[in-house]
Amino acid sequence: MRAYVLVEAAMGKADSVAAGVKSLEGGTVRLVSADVVTGPFDVIVRVETDDLDVLARWVTERIQAIDGVQRTITCIA
Repeated sequence: MRAYVLVEAAMGKADSVAAGVKSLEGGTVRLVSADVVTGPFDVIVRVETDDLDVLARWVTERIQAIDGVQRTITCIA
């Protein structure tokens, strides 16, 4: 399945958050892209995985642990 993780970053932290996400490559969640964007969210992360539970843990344990991440919303495609 494909998923998009919408990330809200602290002011001035979007670039470092995107870089932190890009360093998370590997494992059962395949990182496709992590882009800094304008709008209500600061970074959009596109991933692919076969397991929804693994994705949920990856977001909460890995992405939300990155310095500057304030909140995330995950959208399944």
